[in-house]
Amino acid sequence: MERIVIFDTTLRDGEQSPGATLVPDEKLEIARQLARMGVDVIEAGFPLSSPGDFEAVSRIAKEVRNASICGLAHADAAAIDQAWEALKGAADPRIHVFLSTSDIHLMHQLRKNKEEVMVQAVSMVKRARRYVSNVEFSPMDATRSDPEYVYHIVEAAIDAGATTVNIPDTVGYVMPLEFEALIRGVFERVRNIHKAVVSVHCHNDLGLAVANSLAAVRAGARQIECTINGIGERAGNCSLEEVVMALHTRKDFFSQFASQIDTTQISKISRMVSDYTGMIVQPNKAIVGANAFRHESGIHQDGVIKERTTYEIMDPRSIGLVSSELVLGKLSGRHAFRQHVAEMGYQLSEEDLGRAFLRFKELADKKKEVTDRDLEAVISDELRMSHEIYRLEQVQVSCGDHSIPTATVQLIAPDGNILSDAALGTGPVDAIYKAINRIVGVPNRLIEFSVKSVTEGIDAIGDVTIRIESEGRVYTGRGAATDIVVASAKAYMNALNKLLAAQPSYASKP
Repeated sequence: MERIVIFDTTLRDGEQSPGATLVPDEKLEIARQLARMGVDVIEAGFPLSSPGDFEAVSRIAKEVRNASICGLAHADAAAIDQAWEALKGAADPRIHVFLSTSDIHLMHQLRKNKEEVMVQAVSMVKRARRYVSNVEFSPMDATRSDPEYVYHIVEAAIDAGATTVNIPDTVGYVMPLEFEALIRGVFERVRNIHKAVVSVHCHNDLGLAVANSLAAVRAGARQIECTINGIGERAGNCSLEEVVMALHTRKDFFSQFASQIDTTQISKISRMVSDYTGMIVQPNKAIVGANAFRHESGIHQDGVIKERTTYEIMDPRSIGLVSSELVLGKLSGRHAFRQHVAEMGYQLSEEDLGRAFLRFKELADKKKEVTDRDLEAVISDELRMSHEIYRLEQVQVSCGDHSIPTATVQLIAPDGNILSDAALGTGPVDAIYKAINRIVGVPNRLIEFSVKSVTEGIDAIGDVTIRIESEGRVYTGRGAATDIVVASAKAYMNALNKLLAAQPSYASKP
């Protein structure tokens, strides 16, 4: 059987989803889980883009040893040099060089002719090859480029030292049959293609990213670039869980292909990425959506009761969906808690573990049953709070159908001082947000607010997701608590702190 290399770009292209900003610690946790799941290549970020991205790529390169760690660089000397600086601690570093090749990009973006772009591509691949033996080259917008030009630049990139050549459907434009023909053309027209692995990177603008990726595999591609939950620019990327489970489930059709992904880790990594990015998984999302293994129709229910395979083509256990309730209780000790958290895939610092343990104890006093899903919400919430500039210390509200909603909040400022204020609002959440704004003083606009329960039952943890907009950028915040008013305050603080982190002038504001 031929192995399909799974290249995960959740931490790079996935983070480009509006509002899906990740801090370095969150990126590291996701990278560890990706490696644990068996991902071959982790594209950890774009080191030149920001100090935070550089830090994240550098930390992942040093700490995640059982996967190739990749850094993206456009075809520019400074970007390639910076990528190497971030990656040089990796066990198997890869530099991914990209450069546009479509006429529309050359004319309106690069403002260069094809010969100039060819020279630039060759020069920068050679530069990357001086640092690492594992170099990937992508002719960006390949599916809207002249195929003959794609063949020529791919051939030149391989001669220059590229070991992987990626054919990206950058804007999600191509149809499966067209893409299959383009990939076959690469194998037929590129004389040195046997020296490189052919990869594909498909976007989902027309909902065809997975279909195109699988068509490419049939045509000879052996690496698929994808993201957890399909997140990414615009409509997102090829979904890792969908393409992996298609290969796994339809072994009759893809009989000669296999990935090394441990599919039982899929559900866990899906929830982790959703928690950290604030990108909620739609209920009808294939594989990992809440409804993916639920049956409403009486006929379907009857069939599944009699024989699961009548209406389920996959066993929920194959992606890690097992009914698992946390056996720890309010009398459980710290050591047992630490071991269970590690088994769930989290590696927490002593400080983060201590805070999560206290939150668990508080939750165990309030809930009859504490599930792993509850614990995931608590841990994610604590990790978000560990990176705060302003920290929510206390919130109190007064509201009712014959009273004016009022909120009082206390925040701990960056200098350690406790700041307090109060405000009136149209409701308790509105009053809280106005009081927080009076203290922090950062202009922003609330553009989305949603609340859902983590588990079933009246005592469930409330999970609040919000998005705020400031100066054209969107920031996502999430908060979890058994009190949804408190969860709403936490979510707002999480979003505000991301906004502040992006604006250093506010970070030290007293």
